Amino acid sequence: MSTSTIRIGTRGSKLALWQAYFTQEKLSDHDIPTELKIIKTKGDRIQHLSFDKMEGKGFFTKEIEDALLRGDVDMAVHSMKDMPTTQPEGLVLTAVSYREDPSDWLVMPKEKATGPGPLKLPPKAVVGTSSARRKAQMLDFRQDIQLSDIRGNVPTRLRKLKEGQFDAILLAAAGMKRLEIDLEDYFIFRFDPREMVPAPAQGVLVYQTCTHDLPTRRILNKIHNKEVAEIIRIERSVLRLLDGGCQMPLGVYCEKDDMGNFHVWAAKANAWNEPVKRVNISSSTSFELAEQVVEALRS
Repeated sequence: MSTSTIRIGTRGSKLALWQAYFTQEKLSDHDIPTELKIIKTKGDRIQHLSFDKMEGKGFFTKEIEDALLRGDVDMAVHSMKDMPTTQPEGLVLTAVSYREDPSDWLVMPKEKATGPGPLKLPPKAVVGTSSARRKAQMLDFRQDIQLSDIRGNVPTRLRKLKEGQFDAILLAAAGMKRLEIDLEDYFIFRFDPREMVPAPAQGVLVYQTCTHDLPTRRILNKIHNKEVAEIIRIERSVLRLLDGGCQMPLGVYCEKDDMGNFHVWAAKANAWNEPVKRVNISSSTSFELAEQVVEALRS
């Protein structure tokens, strides 16, 4: 690692760059100079396939991880929800950020929001999402809807919605809030994360380094959020115990109340078009809490 400047590897999408600039800002608060290196990943290059049809895990991370291992960059910024639960040899997840709103939002043009109930989706509405988790849970709410794959960054998806390719689309609130997107023309249904259960660690950024690079790891410890780490460790433990990746129709969300008790909501299907099993477990300790959640999901 260069002793003067930390080289940050990032994808080039608007949201990835927001995440990288945010990280630069946090490090500059500690007088640590940084520079960005933009790296294109498989997930960026392959835009015609839905996630469940792409081979392997980590298709938004592998090229950046290769750059880390080669020593081309000192650290990487990722969305934690994109990260596999096992790290490549020589790499470690060193620190995490604050958590932005973890919920999913249903977004549709105001003129389309004419349907029944709080979702306001018209009958047989075409809803765009490439996430198996979102597909399964949406069908759990409304069996009549038609699901259609959508790829691209947030502005691209909103453009496709505006063009009429979909009646509505599902997006993570975190991305919308971070990009400060103008949603004046849209009806937004903000799902409660206890009902439309988000991906494990949704809304959290993670900083990845080489295991042996102790100087960078010590620096990143200055911006590490311990409270968030405690919560998402439980969420990601459920994912790991189920041997799931980004393609598994699994949502896990954990909260810690003022008394120090943990509350976990999980929703899992065997496939995107199969029934969803939901569990809610509370505990005064995080010890073996993930194991209890997995047991309940499997029973």
